[in-house]
Amino acid sequence: MDQLEREIAELKAASTGGESKIGQLEQELKAIQPEPEKHPSWQRVQLARHPKRPHSLDYIQRVFTDFHEIHGDRGFADDAAIVCGWAFFEDRPVMVVGQQKGRDTKQKLLRNFGMPKPEGYRKALRVMRMAAKFGRPIITLLDTPGAYPGMDAEERGQAEAVALNIREMARLATPIVVVVIGEGGSGGALAMGVGNRVLMLENAIYSVISPESCAAIIWRDSGKAEPAAAALKLTAPDLQRLGLIDTIVPEPPGGAQEDWDRAAESLRQELRKNLDELAPLTARQLVDQRYDKFRQMGNFFAEAV
Repeated sequence: MDQLEREIAELKAASTGGESKIGQLEQELKAIQPEPEKHPSWQRVQLARHPKRPHSLDYIQRVFTDFHEIHGDRGFADDAAIVCGWAFFEDRPVMVVGQQKGRDTKQKLLRNFGMPKPEGYRKALRVMRMAAKFGRPIITLLDTPGAYPGMDAEERGQAEAVALNIREMARLATPIVVVVIGEGGSGGALAMGVGNRVLMLENAIYSVISPESCAAIIWRDSGKAEPAAAALKLTAPDLQRLGLIDTIVPEPPGGAQEDWDRAAESLRQELRKNLDELAPLTARQLVDQRYDKFRQMGNFFAEAV
C-alpha cells in the first residue's frame, strides 16, 4: 500500500501524461485499503435493526407459555404493530404487551413496519388496565422506530394516545417490567416504557430520535448518522451510566440474531430476578417507586466550587 501511495504522488508531481495511470493506481489503492472502523454506537444501531433479530413474538414463543392474544381497542380497530395477551411466565400469570415488526414484505405491511397507530396504544392501555384489575404483572417489549407519523394517525389522536399511556402507566397498581429488545424509538417506545424496572438488551438502542433524523436536523445531512449516534448516547451502557435503565441483558456473541434461544434464556433470567424483587411490594409502593424513578431522571447537580 505504501508503494502505491508513493507511485501516485510521483505521477501527480510529474503531472504530464499520468492521469490514466493515476486513476488506475488510485482504484487499486482503494480496493486494498481497510474499511474505516465504525463507531461502537453506530454498530449497535445496525445490530438493533438487523433483519434477523428476534422480535416480540419470537421472545413470547420462547419465554412465555399459554399466550392468548387480545385484539382491538374497543374503539376503532386492531393494530397489528402491537401484540398483547395473557400468558404464563414460569407458572406466574402475566400480561405481555409487545411492539411487533415484520420480516417479509407482507408482514412488514401488516405490522406497519413496527410503528403503532393510536388504536395500538389504546389497545395496549386497555389490556394493561385489565392486568392491573386482576393484579397481574405487566411485561412490555419495546421494538419500534417510533409512533406512526401518518395523517390518519394524527387525525385519530396519536399524540394524545401516547401521552395518555405515559400518564396511565405511571398509575397502574401492578408490577411493570419494560424490556427494550431492539429499537426504542422516541415517544413511540416511551408510550409503553414507564415501568418499575427498565431492562435493555445489550445491542438494543433507546433514543428520543433516530440518528438519521438527528443528523438531518443538526448537520442538514442524514449521511452523518454515525456521529449523531455517538452524540445521542443511545446504547445500553450509555443509558445505564445516565441512570435511565436498570439492567443490561447480555446477548450471544455477535448479537441476538445469532442465537434466538440463548438470547431468550438471558431475558428469562433477568425477568425472573426482577419480578421476584417486585413481588413483595404493595400496590402503593409500586406506584410510588415508579413515580420516583422517572421524576429523578434528568436531575443533575453541579459540584460546589
